[in-house]
Order: sequence, then C-alpha cells, then structure tokens
Amino acid sequence: MSRSERLFALLQALRTLAPPVTGQALARETGVSLRSVYRDIETLRAGGADIAGEAGAGYTLLDDGTLRPRTFSRIEIEALTLGLAQVRQMGDPALAAAADAVLGKVAATLPSLGQQHMLHAVSRVHQFGDLDRRAAMAEVDMDLIRLACWREEALDIRYTARDGVATRRAIWPLAIVYLDGMLVVLARCCLRDDFRMFRVDRIASVATTGVSFRPRRAELLRNYLVRLDQESEAGTVVARGGAQV
Repeated sequence: MSRSERLFALLQALRTLAPPVTGQALARETGVSLRSVYRDIETLRAGGADIAGEAGAGYTLLDDGTLRPRTFSRIEIEALTLGLAQVRQMGDPALAAAADAVLGKVAATLPSLGQQHMLHAVSRVHQFGDLDRRAAMAEVDMDLIRLACWREEALDIRYTARDGVATRRAIWPLAIVYLDGMLVVLARCCLRDDFRMFRVDRIASVATTGVSFRPRRAELLRNYLVRLDQESEAGTVVARGGAQV
C-alpha cells in the first residue's frame, strides 16, 4: 500500500467508525502499525484535516479538509440514507461494506446540521427473510459474479434446476437482481442459447472461464429487460422468466 493510499484509508476509517476511534482500532482497520497510525494522524493534520483527540483517548474527524461541503435538503438526506440502508441489508458483505463507505464519505461532505439529519433520519429499512437471503449469498462468490458482469466474461456454474436436476452451464452474466426474498442472476445461458434467470441459492459453484462476450452486455441486458416487460404484461413471466430453471 502506498503512502497516499494509506492516508486515504485512514481518513475513510475516521469517517466511518464511531468516534472517538482508538489508535488500535484504526491500526486494525487500515492494516498498519500503531506507530504508523500516530504518524499518519499528524500528517493528515498538517494537510488540513481537523482531527480532535490524542493517543489513548481516541480520535474524532471534525473536518477532513479534502471534501467540500455539499448541500442536500432534508428529504434528499432521507433518500440517501434509506437507499444505502437498503443496500446494506440486501447486499452481500462486500456490497454492504461499500454502502457504509459511501455513507461515511457523504456524511463527511455535509455541514454539521446535515450530519445531524443523516444521523436522525426517520426512514428505516427492515425486510423479513433477509437472513435466508444472506445465507444463500454466503455460499456463492458474489464478488466473482459481479466482477464477471463488469468485465463481460463468461462464467462456468453448477446449477440445480427447479426439478432437482443438476447441470453444468456456461453463462454470460448480465446483472444481479435483488428480488423480494430472492436473489437472481440475469444471464444469457449458453446451454439453452437463451436468456435465463439463475437463483443464487441454487448455484452450487461458480468459476471464471476467461471467455469474453464484450461488448454485448449492454445490448443483451436491454433486450432481456424488454422481454421481461413484455412477458409481465402478458402474464407469462413466471412461466418463462427462468428463475425456476
């Protein structure tokens, strides 16, 4: 990790961890020694960051000196808080951690009143059945699936269909969709040569293939969504949508 990356990681930890943050907690979060944390705190202060506290008492970031304050209305802050809370509750661990990081960065750009509005937002998220969905995500490498979507690379999966038949398939992953009580991957199935939804809780294993389908993802996803809309209007999306394959 370069020095600049280390300083950024320290700032991010100060933004996201509950203050006052001890030097030991910052060392664990950033993966550096306690001595490096103390030295980096002084470097950040010299660069304009307003950090209260001291060794043994913990640190509180008052103003990081790098992000200009942004003005959001109270309802806009509610929307941001609610949306990120939804991601934290529905997403896999990496996505949930990213939502926390975004929330910390947004909070760091707000004036004190805006930070209070964010802290005391009235909108909340609670969805029953999230433990089942998280258990399903824990069995599958969601980071690998997400990366394959970004890179437009085919995946090799072992999948159990609705009828209990296990198959091995090559798929072109197009999107990850968080449905109510179900997580699915929208994909082009090379075995069926057609669009399919694959339930994450039925994916036994997933591996990269190194085979690219770039630059077709955007067009394929657009076509698939059009088809889903048409099937929904016709009342056939359940029969042919593919979440049961």
